[in-house]
Amino acid sequence: MQEILEAILAGAPGDLGRLPVPESYRGVTLHSDEVAMFDGLAGRDKDPRRSLHLEEVPTPQPAAGEVLVAVMASGINYNTVWSSIFEPLPTFGFLSRYGKTSPQAARHDLPYHVLGSDLSGVVLRCGDGVAGWQPGEAVVAHCLSVELHHPDGHADTMLDPEQRIWGFETNFGGLAELALVKANQLMPKPEHLSWEEAAASGLVNSTAYRQLVSDNGARMKQGDTVLIWGATGGLGSYATQLALNGGATPVCVVSSPQKAELCRRMGATLVIDRAAEGYRFWKDEHTQDQREWKRFGARVRELTGGEDPDIVFEHPGRETFGASVYVARRGGTIVSCASTSGYEHTFDNRYLWMHLKRIIGTHFANYREAWAANRLVAKGQVHPTLSAVVPLERTADAVEAVHQGRHQGKVGVLCLAPREGLGVTDPELRADHEPAINRFRTGKPVSAAL
Repeated sequence: MQEILEAILAGAPGDLGRLPVPESYRGVTLHSDEVAMFDGLAGRDKDPRRSLHLEEVPTPQPAAGEVLVAVMASGINYNTVWSSIFEPLPTFGFLSRYGKTSPQAARHDLPYHVLGSDLSGVVLRCGDGVAGWQPGEAVVAHCLSVELHHPDGHADTMLDPEQRIWGFETNFGGLAELALVKANQLMPKPEHLSWEEAAASGLVNSTAYRQLVSDNGARMKQGDTVLIWGATGGLGSYATQLALNGGATPVCVVSSPQKAELCRRMGATLVIDRAAEGYRFWKDEHTQDQREWKRFGARVRELTGGEDPDIVFEHPGRETFGASVYVARRGGTIVSCASTSGYEHTFDNRYLWMHLKRIIGTHFANYREAWAANRLVAKGQVHPTLSAVVPLERTADAVEAVHQGRHQGKVGVLCLAPREGLGVTDPELRADHEPAINRFRTGKPVSAAL
């Protein structure tokens, strides 16, 4: 592994195809014999530091259409939090079902699961039939793993019955020194970014792009008002940038003065600190408070000059969904992905049906959408929202911090990269955008929390 790293750091990509591939590598794993370890605990009380392991695992060989990547950096996503606490289901069920689909997929059905759905790195080996990529190329990966054996996937690969999220519903993910991906997951690494910065955007930026911009999502247009929950989180920080970049007006909802300031650094001017203003959308576990919906809606209109949101960018789920349906304008759109506060959404259907609103569900992105989202990053129009970086050895600490909400933007992980700041090959473009690239790197309070 050291020879591989030295070749990458020396800028000698042509050597990688000639160097031997290690028989094993370090990866962040779950163990199938530990899935019951948190039984009886509430989700908040489940500690990823107990379930996640950093260990040596055998190196998989790339099959037809696959690529083995030397991973320089990765990132923490909420699906790794779910995996680590075995919610809503242990991921080993995903691996087992995938393993039954083909001999090639059977390699994923193991008693350990290497996690991670982001990476930046360098192509190390290509399987048969791979075109367009070769050893030595610097890449990032999006997390859609798709088989395309069924006609439903050929108009939109996200509709393929065998669509899966790599590193969550498949094995050999990116929180590791090596990773196995399909060739059609790869995209060019943005040249002005370091390895850890480049790894930050793949999952969340692609997801936000489909959810907000794509024809498969809300179809945001110039002049739209977009309400964004968690506007400095992994998803929300990219949604805010996409709204601003696309001529829309974001209304950013956050939970602290520090996060409100980050929104303003991104260029947003309409910000609601929901904690400071005391919004409580639930009276108790079973009853929502519609007066709070109305108070919140009035606050939105106060900021926008009387306009309701054309689009509500939803991802918290249970806690906020009733308010989201209420505040969207007549004929507006609530576009939903994930449910970090709970999957059972309750809303008053009168505000949906009588006001002709739409709810759209979206999930990650197809290759074309992910490529378009990555192109915006590569052109310096959307920037990584990296707030903290940890070494691979501290991945479990970072996952626990994300689980408890002690983060903003994205938390990066150095895998093979020995330190931050490496991998920049276009310093001129970087110089044009340095403040924007670093605006989430406040040094507080996230780094201390991790």
